[in-house]
Amino acid sequence: MNTHMLTLPQRAAKPRASGLTLMIDNGIPPRYFEDVVDGASQLIDIVKFGWGTSVVTDTLDRKIACLRERGIGYYFGGTLFEKFVAQGQVDAYRDYCQRWGCRYVEISNGTIAMTNHEKATYIARFARDFHVLSEVGYKDSERSLKLHPSQWIEYINEDLAAGAERVITEARESGSSGIFRPDGEVRYGLIEEMLASGLDTARLVFEAPRKDQQVYFIRRVGANVNLANIAPADLIGLETLRLGLRSDTLLDFDDEAQPPASRLSAM
Repeated sequence: MNTHMLTLPQRAAKPRASGLTLMIDNGIPPRYFEDVVDGASQLIDIVKFGWGTSVVTDTLDRKIACLRERGIGYYFGGTLFEKFVAQGQVDAYRDYCQRWGCRYVEISNGTIAMTNHEKATYIARFARDFHVLSEVGYKDSERSLKLHPSQWIEYINEDLAAGAERVITEARESGSSGIFRPDGEVRYGLIEEMLASGLDTARLVFEAPRKDQQVYFIRRVGANVNLANIAPADLIGLETLRLGLRSDTLLDFDDEAQPPASRLSAM
């Protein structure tokens, strides 16, 4: 029921097919984690326990129980997957994820020496048991800058064909690599080539930890763009950006938001 009488962008109820918000937990205290999930569970689609934080989090079981109670999916960062691969322990990683009841896994090659074809092979293996979120792009900004847009598109398509449910575009927690320059500026040409290639944006997830980056993708792709690496403190703020309830996007979704000329002339 519309109790506020405002015309806002349409946002689907969970489980959503698009407009996903993926929160990152970088190791916040369990009470803070529970408070965030309690206060914004309707806004959180999936939680990522960043990089290898799950290994050193004594309260991981408590956090996961909180998510399960609210029907929120979760997975461990792709960097942890790469650590297991580097030590020849891929089967142990599958066991680790299953032991914690993960329905999702992230498969990436952002740090270790692994071709995209090799990554796609892992995607196919894990897709038999999990919903796979793959990642394209590198943690090292210089490597990502050298990855031509046509290669980004090729790798995304290869991951999808291998069985990835969605492909995440790398940006790191800092928003300073992958699809962004080291200073956080969007690589506009890269994004435009991705969008012009015919890729299904519902199957793309853009990491965008900074507000200005979130604003760009909401304006360019729409209110229901999939966004990841969202900090716990930014969940409510992001949703207001999606709905045009914050100055940055206030006039982007409703032409009627502009004051009538007659009203302006009377002021």
